[in-house]
Amino acid sequence: QVQLVESGGGLAQAGGSLRLSCAASGRTFSTSAMGWFRQAPGKEREFVAGIRWSAASKIYTDSVKGRFTISRDNGKNTVYLQMNSLKPEDTAVYFCAAARLGLLTTVASSYDYWGQGTQVTVSS
Repeated sequence: QVQLVESGGGLAQAGGSLRLSCAASGRTFSTSAMGWFRQAPGKEREFVAGIRWSAASKIYTDSVKGRFTISRDNGKNTVYLQMNSLKPEDTAVYFCAAARLGLLTTVASSYDYWGQGTQVTVSS
């Protein structure tokens, strides 16, 4: 079992930065692939970024490449999403997710555990 708690969301201006954190509890964190997803009002949940347990592999959706960076600290059981050059279209609730078997994927149904989400609002 892995429990996830996100933090770091808030209000930012376009061009600004925010860093999201996801604190995990549970023995399997260090071997889990971790992902960040987001969901804007009236839209489906979409993949943002993912990282394997070793941090050797990372994937991003095209719209955030070059602006967002995912990282993890297995010693602190925490995964981060550094978001730079924010745009109004980045406004959404951001969710952290863990895939127990360590499979790095963009598919939401492949993740076993989810946090409650944190709101990110970017003003123009």
